[in-house]
Amino acid sequence: MRERLQKAMAHAGLGSRRQCEDLIRSGRVLVNGQIAVLGTKVDAALDDIRIDGERMRAAEPHVYVALYKPRGVLSSLRSQGGKPTVGELVPVEQRLYPVGRLDIDSEGLILMMNDGEIAHRLTHPRYGHEKEYRVLLNRIPDDAQLEAWRRGVVLPGGIRTRRARVQLEDPKRTTAWLRVVMREGRKRQIRDVAGSLGLSVRKLIRVRHGPIELGALKPGEFRFLSKKEIGKLTILNAERTKMGKAKVRNPGGSGKPRRRSTRGVVEDRT
Repeated sequence: MRERLQKAMAHAGLGSRRQCEDLIRSGRVLVNGQIAVLGTKVDAALDDIRIDGERMRAAEPHVYVALYKPRGVLSSLRSQGGKPTVGELVPVEQRLYPVGRLDIDSEGLILMMNDGEIAHRLTHPRYGHEKEYRVLLNRIPDDAQLEAWRRGVVLPGGIRTRRARVQLEDPKRTTAWLRVVMREGRKRQIRDVAGSLGLSVRKLIRVRHGPIELGALKPGEFRFLSKKEIGKLTILNAERTKMGKAKVRNPGGSGKPRRRSTRGVVEDRT
């Protein structure tokens, strides 16, 4: 069956559709010996599709992982300056790609998968999936600061943030921990919003991305998503394609946390 090249590449686990489109634009993709362009249609079973000279493999079974990214770890697969990456924390056979980013000073939930269609659904701004964070500030904000954050503020460059749900974790105001739920994710947005209100962020933890929660994971641990969680993701994709619930070949995990052992193998941690 013929389909758009970027869609076939995403199905093969080469990244989200946007990432695959970038590969095509850069001239790194050949179809039957010719440099591909956006809009090219292919049959992955028949056409010779190569990225940087390497033939695209058939689609692998989909794998979905929730990782607790620690502070000091890059939300990418490529290291910069010798810094550790999320890819090093999830030693599985398949090549998984991080869905969304957390800056190096932030921590918490990073989803990793080789399902480009669902990754696209979770990250494209037009879908506006919620992301939830725990945020520790340098001091307890007053009501005016909280209300301004909820309504949206103007950041440097004239960009106005969208409305967000913001509340103190303790209504009695004994701590400066907040819960922030938002549908956008500009780089360092929470830190910039806090700064514009005369506050600063001491700790930032993402605890939910769309329907998937961080749960009981500890820094550096990961778990395979359960069948129930995978079902929630496939429903998201089905809503977009209007083709009913997508088939998922990965049977799912138990939801138990795992950590890379000192011997380089994966251990179950209960």
